[in-house]
Amino acid sequence: MQIVSAESSHLNAITACARAAYEKYVARIGREPAPMVADFAALIAAGHVCVAVDAEGLSGYVVFYPRGDHLHLENLAVFPGCQGRGIGRALIAYVEDESRRLGLNAVELYTNDKMTENLWLYPRLGYRETGRRSEDGFNRVFFRKNL
Repeated sequence: MQIVSAESSHLNAITACARAAYEKYVARIGREPAPMVADFAALIAAGHVCVAVDAEGLSGYVVFYPRGDHLHLENLAVFPGCQGRGIGRALIAYVEDESRRLGLNAVELYTNDKMTENLWLYPRLGYRETGRRSEDGFNRVFFRKNL
């Protein structure tokens, strides 16, 4: 598997990945999560998306960009059939490495409070909860990992 900058040719696969990975949360949240309606074309054009690819194609993606003293990890998804192989963790590690490479000292992210799997996962990866608040109609839980 390689992690590379997304190109416009990845747009359909990224969109399909977001829809497939986040579909299970629609009933919990009561509407489509933000990544299901993101403007991936604009994010790719801005250079904010990287993809995990192998011989079979795209298996996942991550959206991130600098914000102040840290990289902000906006969203990450792995196709359901590819989950459990460490792709998501590899994408997170990639963002952490990019943060260090850019001389930034942390990664920040948020998740929906209904995505309970993430509330368990991020602390196991060294992220600490920094707050909870409602934004854009979603109840979000914020995390930070100092590097």
